[in-house]
Amino acid sequence: MSKENTRKVVLEKQTSPKDRERPSQGFFLSKNFKKIYPIGLHKSGSTLSLSSLSLSLSQNSNDSDSTCPLAERIAMALRRIALPEKRELVPATAAVQEQNQTQLCDEENMRRCNWITKNSDKVYVQFHDECWGVPVYEDNQLFELLALSGMLMDHNWTEILKRKEIIRVSFHGFDPNSVARIEEKDIIDMACDKTLMLAESRVRCIIDNAKCILKIQREFGSFSGYIWGYVNYKPMINKCKHPRNVPLRTPKAESLSKDLLKRGFRLVGPVIVYSFMQAAGLSIDHLVDCFRFHECVGLAERPWRHI
Repeated sequence: MSKENTRKVVLEKQTSPKDRERPSQGFFLSKNFKKIYPIGLHKSGSTLSLSSLSLSLSQNSNDSDSTCPLAERIAMALRRIALPEKRELVPATAAVQEQNQTQLCDEENMRRCNWITKNSDKVYVQFHDECWGVPVYEDNQLFELLALSGMLMDHNWTEILKRKEIIRVSFHGFDPNSVARIEEKDIIDMACDKTLMLAESRVRCIIDNAKCILKIQREFGSFSGYIWGYVNYKPMINKCKHPRNVPLRTPKAESLSKDLLKRGFRLVGPVIVYSFMQAAGLSIDHLVDCFRFHECVGLAERPWRHI
């Protein structure tokens, strides 16, 4: 027997039947590699590496057991990349919608003053939530609120607030100097403007009041200083529990109304003046269970900025 044949016999005796049935190591690694990484995607953090994708696909394409074309694997890989993004977007969008719906429900369920109802106009609700009872210190803003309060003789707050921007433009932002210089022709045009809904006498009242404010500014330094002086520069806080407890006029309003009339102002009766004081935050008349009560009280307790 030759040396070569002798070597084959020795090797066959050393190799067990189980070893002869065991597949090659290359085949075993290839088969299990595809189970763990079926398309060869490697994640780096939260993103997928394109270089790893191409390398893995090239490795899988060399497997002798592969029966899936390379083009089909690439398509499968791209679908696997896109699917997680879609799955992430759905719950995120649902969460945002749920959060917005919860916020809307909270706003609808906010406890407000009793005169704000479900049928109240949005502009009136916004005025209640953002403006009414907030202390105002600017002369032009105080002049505007005094003029709007005077219009309560003919209209309600909702009707006035819907035309507020038009009225503000027509009266030059309620700058007393500009309003005081409005000419006769402009007065007639404003009285004929159906969008304003102001009679000629009402237009003239606002112009006359602007001239009176200019006199007060020269005497007191500002219309704001004059007005706030009537409440000792600190808003009055009325802790009313029911609408019937909210006054229509107060001694302070009567005193201010009397002095305004003496100085030449028009449309400044005690009821109108108190409506002005409520709107300008000189008097806090939100009901105690209204969510705006404590917010406005917090603003009222700040030091008066002009001192």
